[in-house]
Amino acid sequence: MGLKIVQNFGGSFTLNPEAKSVLFELLNSPEFVQQVARAAQCSQVEFTELMFQPVPYSEQTPKGMPPEFESYHESDDYLIINVPPNFMFKAKIFNPSRICVVYRKLS
Repeated sequence: MGLKIVQNFGGSFTLNPEAKSVLFELLNSPEFVQQVARAAQCSQVEFTELMFQPVPYSEQTPKGMPPEFESYHESDDYLIINVPPNFMFKAKIFNPSRICVVYRKLS
């Protein structure tokens, strides 16, 4: 069984407004924001409302994310996390199966 090399992957997606609202509410909940801040070892974080679907690793996407998000990955001021599966289920998001979101670290 050989490896399949992906040349191009369409990682764009849209969420219906209700699902997006539920998801953003969960990601902004004080308990979850505190949990993210503790994991990032900083005092406070803020959800930027930026999100993306992880993409397969390729020459164009060596970090497994759309190129426009790589600056957040390389910055010490931002944190990229996977949306917890239970949040995806509560928001009734089944496609895409995985979403990453960006939080900004606050001083």
